[in-house]
Amino acid sequence: MTKKRRSQNWYGKLDKDGFIHRSWMKNQGFPDHAFDGRPIIGICNTWSELTPCNSGLRDLAEAVKRGVWEAGGFPVEFPVMSLGETQMKPTAMLFRNLLAMDVEESIRAYGIDGVVLLGGCDKTTPGQLMGAASVDLPSIVVSSGPMLNGKWKGKDIGSGTDVWKFSEAVRAGEMTLQDFMAAESGMSRSKGVCMTMGTASTMASIVEAMGMSLPTNAALPAVDARRAALAHLTGKRIVEMVDEDLKPSDIMTKETFINAIKANAAVGGSTNAVVHLLALAGRVGVDLSLSDFELGSDIPLLVNCMPSGKYLMEDFCYAGGMPVVLKELADAGHLTSAKTVLGGDISAYADGAECYNDDVIKSFTDPVKPAAGLRVLRGNLAPNGAIVKPSAASDHLLEHEAEAYVFENIEDMKANIDRDDLPVTPDTILVLKGVGPKGYPGMPEVGNMPIPAKLVREGVRDMIRISDGRMSGTAFGTVILHVSPESQAGGTLGLVKTGDKIRVSASTGALDLLVDDAEMETRRAAWTPDDPHYTRGYAKLYIDTVLQAEQGADLDFLVGKDTRLVTRESH
Repeated sequence: MTKKRRSQNWYGKLDKDGFIHRSWMKNQGFPDHAFDGRPIIGICNTWSELTPCNSGLRDLAEAVKRGVWEAGGFPVEFPVMSLGETQMKPTAMLFRNLLAMDVEESIRAYGIDGVVLLGGCDKTTPGQLMGAASVDLPSIVVSSGPMLNGKWKGKDIGSGTDVWKFSEAVRAGEMTLQDFMAAESGMSRSKGVCMTMGTASTMASIVEAMGMSLPTNAALPAVDARRAALAHLTGKRIVEMVDEDLKPSDIMTKETFINAIKANAAVGGSTNAVVHLLALAGRVGVDLSLSDFELGSDIPLLVNCMPSGKYLMEDFCYAGGMPVVLKELADAGHLTSAKTVLGGDISAYADGAECYNDDVIKSFTDPVKPAAGLRVLRGNLAPNGAIVKPSAASDHLLEHEAEAYVFENIEDMKANIDRDDLPVTPDTILVLKGVGPKGYPGMPEVGNMPIPAKLVREGVRDMIRISDGRMSGTAFGTVILHVSPESQAGGTLGLVKTGDKIRVSASTGALDLLVDDAEMETRRAAWTPDDPHYTRGYAKLYIDTVLQAEQGADLDFLVGKDTRLVTRESH
């Protein structure tokens, strides 16, 4: 062996400290030769029964272990915080950075040489990657995979996307509560993440496009035996990566992030990818800005999946998955050369890719929608930027000027959205304050506000909605998100009043509040922030140190990395 492994600083010492490290591990039945200097591989598992999307990760961990043993490594599984998007209050996003801290410090503190990241539910993937990137040991991702297609009354239904549709139909009197409850039982039929192109499947797709997983990771269903085989191969590959010293910093370059942005556009991916990629870039030291996401604005929508299309992830898998999308991007000159966990170029992920259903995965010459990537909006209402997802929006609302109706906070919105006398029309622009990183806190997925009940009954299903929050990747509509600075941080959004006119232009990237400067200065002088909702614990730390959306909403002291070896012993 030419290079001493990191783990030998724990298990290779012939002294009291080495005795302690080895002896206590041996109570699990590991023999002497397991500590002979072979690579020790950490399996970072976000399995939890409170995170249904990740409930299959126990089985995948066993498959990873088989691959590690086969390749001559020593697998050790360890738990980290699990973020259940559908179960956590006030929002899983509040805890993404806490998971990243958990992952970073676990990797740093333990005697491992490489790590396999097992995640799925949408905040777990970026949280794990952020933590791993800050330690910069060889790392690779295995996603939990999407659920099987939902089924109800003989048709496919999609998690999230159809929840929003069915909920509005009940409010409009077009769907019975009995049918609504029956659909609930048919929507989630297996382990796995949302089978729409929500944030979880978006992040799995992006991870594959970034070369941080093996090919086909994004779309194989959670219960498909091929996902367990992929996990086995991943376990084998991470041992080789340790031998090659192939680290996240070698893979996640600026070119990799540009590929991710374009892939996100092609799959109709979640708006949440913006804050996650920005935060991840901050960890690896890549200069990525909100403006870079405009590189995806002219990429056509190729994947015909909900919420931007009609199919689901199971269909995407059977049609050929991400390798087909990467092939389309490569053939059109939109895939930049970049290294992957396999050590070669990302173009190899597209080798031999074949589309088996061209209604599910379209071509550049016949896309679902042309130029459908995310749009970055700026103006006096969002000096530091905001975003909108045209592929999930109504075309006629992407160029619009109208009066605003303002909800001061989420409680105001919930208390008044169904009022019959709410003074709104289909042209009104709904504005929601106080749902940004500091304000909520955690920047929740509430930006896709319900349509006012009186308009729902009239058949209205979309309006412009503006907030400093996020929306689920499964959601749809003309929803303007991530307005920065947020209202709680003194942003212009906090000064908007009902009756003000707002102008939106996706084509020119404009988002402006049409109020004269003198009036704005008067309002600004009278403005004060709301009292914080939390005054202790991690939430206080988050509120005090969280960055704004255009910086990825990471904590300011976590940006960057620390790759130093811990040398001080515990005894």
